[in-house]
Amino acid sequence: MTPGEFEGKIVLVTGASRGIGKAIAEQFAVHGARVALHFNAHRSLAEQVRASLAGGPHILLQADLAGPDSATNLIEAVARDLGRIDILINNAGIYKLHPPAQTDFPEWTEVWDRTIAVNLTAPAHLSYCAIRHMLRQGGGTIVNISSRGAFRGEPAAPAYGAAKAGLNALGQSMAKGLAPYNIFVYTVAPGWVDTDMASPSMAGPNADSVKAQSPLNRLGRPEEIARIVLFLASEQSHYMTGCIIDANGASYLRT
Repeated sequence: MTPGEFEGKIVLVTGASRGIGKAIAEQFAVHGARVALHFNAHRSLAEQVRASLAGGPHILLQADLAGPDSATNLIEAVARDLGRIDILINNAGIYKLHPPAQTDFPEWTEVWDRTIAVNLTAPAHLSYCAIRHMLRQGGGTIVNISSRGAFRGEPAAPAYGAAKAGLNALGQSMAKGLAPYNIFVYTVAPGWVDTDMASPSMAGPNADSVKAQSPLNRLGRPEEIARIVLFLASEQSHYMTGCIIDANGASYLRT
């Protein structure tokens, strides 16, 4: 990638206040894009990210993605404030434990509904709303951040696994339907990545066993995932539309 690879491009990154989203925003900014950084609860962290980004000006947008109008409002705000939207990165997600054998039904339904809303319904609606602009502009790119859990299962967080599996299927369906319109859709499925979501596991007695799931004996780094996203969003990857890229350090191999 050259420093100006995305010069003039407008990118929306959801969940950009930390972790993978922060790293993705940083990569796009370094390569010339203007970035709309979405956050939900961590405004101060999002402000710090924006202040650290190269180029700009970049903008902050707050939204609870579980809200029914959040997708429409978020996309319209990007188009209004930055003039267009070229690239959508559906990164925001939540992970909540609710093992079926130990969870009562009220908690089960609460976790299920919110997880599906944030991890699957919001990316679907954001994609739909962004596509309206991309169609008028003559093209665009969507990259979804899924998970290894979509394939191997999430026994203690089945809503998370189900949502990510749905996100994989959504991306493939969108890729097939939108290719004639010069809109490209990709999915990245990370394993363990060194983010706040992984911190509780890495602070406990299972840290070594978590790292040992990969023959590299470590977690992925946010910037490693971000560089994959950057490549997929470039013009070099168009014939890969519809792909699901595994980025899990060979911790889970599928054929």
